[in-house]
Amino acid sequence: MTAFDEASTIDAASERRTGRGLSLRDRLVPSMPPASLWNWAGPLLVTLFGGFLRFYRLGDPHAVIFDETYYVPDAYSILRHGVELKHVSTVNELLLRGDMNIFRGGGEYVAHPPLGKVLMAGGDWLFGLTPFGWRFAVALIGTVSILMTARITRRMTRSTLLGCVAGLLMALDGLELVLSRTAILDIFLMFCVLAAFGMLLIDRDVSRAQLADAVTDGVKLDGGGPRLGIRWRRVLAGVFLGCACATKWDGVWYIFAFGALATAWDLGARRATGHRAHMHGVLRNDVKWLPVSFGLVPIAIYLASWSGWFASSRGYDRDWAALNGNHTPIWSALDSLYQYNKSMLSFGLSVNSHQGYVSEPWTWLFITRPVSFFYATPKTCGAASCAQEVLAIGTPTIWWASIPALLFCLWWWISRRDWRAGAVLLGVTGGWLPWFWFAWHDNRTEYYYYAVVFLPFLVMAITLCLGLIIGQPGAAPRRRVAGAVITGAYLLLVLANFAYLYPMLTAQAIPYATWQQRIWFSSWI
Repeated sequence: MTAFDEASTIDAASERRTGRGLSLRDRLVPSMPPASLWNWAGPLLVTLFGGFLRFYRLGDPHAVIFDETYYVPDAYSILRHGVELKHVSTVNELLLRGDMNIFRGGGEYVAHPPLGKVLMAGGDWLFGLTPFGWRFAVALIGTVSILMTARITRRMTRSTLLGCVAGLLMALDGLELVLSRTAILDIFLMFCVLAAFGMLLIDRDVSRAQLADAVTDGVKLDGGGPRLGIRWRRVLAGVFLGCACATKWDGVWYIFAFGALATAWDLGARRATGHRAHMHGVLRNDVKWLPVSFGLVPIAIYLASWSGWFASSRGYDRDWAALNGNHTPIWSALDSLYQYNKSMLSFGLSVNSHQGYVSEPWTWLFITRPVSFFYATPKTCGAASCAQEVLAIGTPTIWWASIPALLFCLWWWISRRDWRAGAVLLGVTGGWLPWFWFAWHDNRTEYYYYAVVFLPFLVMAITLCLGLIIGQPGAAPRRRVAGAVITGAYLLLVLANFAYLYPMLTAQAIPYATWQQRIWFSSWI
C-alpha cells in the first residue's frame, strides 16, 4: 500500500458501499491505518519542522510588541505575586532593560481571565523575563497544535498522509506562526478548543465501538438501549473547554457547539446500531451526562483559574463584597468575582473604536485587514532604507483556498451527510459566527487575528477536499496520479507563499523595496 492509498476513507458513500458484509463494529468504527513507524514519524517530522520555524529567533524582535505590553507584565505579576498588579507607565522600557521593578501597587483591572497568563508565566520562570522567556509558552503551544491537528485529521480521515498534510498546512500558516511567536492569548484559546475537539473525536470512536460490542453481545435495543456510563473523554473535553473559557471568554461558544455535536453523534451511533428508539436512548443514557461534562466541569476549571485572585487580598475588586456588606465566607469571594466578571463583560462589549487595524468578521477569510504587531526602520539590511515588521497575516493560499473548501464541505454535508464535513463546519462557525452578531448588534471592535481559533478547522476542510481530489484506492491510476500531482502542486504553492511572506512574519530586516513588494494590497499597510 502506498502513502496515497491511505486517503481512501473520507467518502461516506464509499464507506456504505464497502461496508456490506463487514461486522457492525467495522461499519461503525472504520479501522485506523495499520500500525507502522510512519503513523507517528510523519506527524512528528512535520511538527519538528513547524517547531523550528516557531522557535528560531524567537527573541526577535527584542521589543515589547503589540499587546505584549499588557500580558507580559500581567504574567510576570502572577508569577511573583499570584495575581495581576498595576504596572508603571514605563513598563516596556523597564522590561527591555531587564528591570523587574515594574509594579506600583494595587490590583490591575484585566479584560481576560488568568489562565493564558499563567502559562506565559511558566516561560518567565524557566528562562527569565526576556522576549524568549515570555514567548516560550506560546511557541510551545503553537508547535504542539501542529501535532494535534495532524493526529486529529488522521483520526477523522483514517489517513496518516492526510494527517501530515493538515499538520504541514498548520506549520506553514503565517497567522499561526505569528501568534505562536507573540505573547498574547489567542494561541492558547485555539489549542484548548482543538484539544476538546480531539477528545470528542476519540470518544466518538470508543463509544461507537462499545455500542457495537453491546449489540453483538445481545443487549436489547428496546427501551434506552446500551448504557455507556460516564464518558471520561467527554469530561476531558469539558476540562479543555473550561481552559478555553479561562483564557478568553470566546471559548464559551464552543461549549454549546460541541455539546450539540456530541448529541448529534450519539443519535447517529444509536440509529446505526438499529436502536428503534434512538432518541429516547440518547436522552436517557447520553444527554443526561452533558450538564456535567459541558457545564459543571468547565465552571469548575474556570473558577480554579482564578485561584491566585481568591488567595490574594491584592486582586482587583477582591474585597468588593465585603465592602458592600457581604461577609459570608466563600460566598463573599464568589460574589466579588461575579461583580468583577460582570464589569469585564461590560467593558468587553463597550469596546467600539474603529480606527487602525479593525476588520469585520465577514472579511477575515479574504484577509483584507491583517494586523501589524511591530514595525521599525533599522539600518541593518545593507540598503539605504530598511523595514522590519511582524505582520499578523495568514498564508493567503491557505485562507483563500478555505473559501471554496468550506462551500464544498457544506454541499458535501447536505448532500451526503458526511459527518466529517459537518464537524468541520461546526468548528468554524463556533469561533466565527458569534463575531457577526457582535459586529452587527454591538458595533464591537474586532480584529482579523481572532480568527486563529477556527484555523485548524479551515485546514481540516482543505485537507478533506484534497483527500477527495486524490481519490479512492480503486480509482483509475490516471485519476490517482492526477490527484497526487494537484495536491503536491498546491502544497508547493503554499510553501512558496509562506516563504515569500516569512521575512514580514518574523521581523527580519529587509530592504524597504523588498517589503513593499510583499504588501499586495494597500489595506495590508
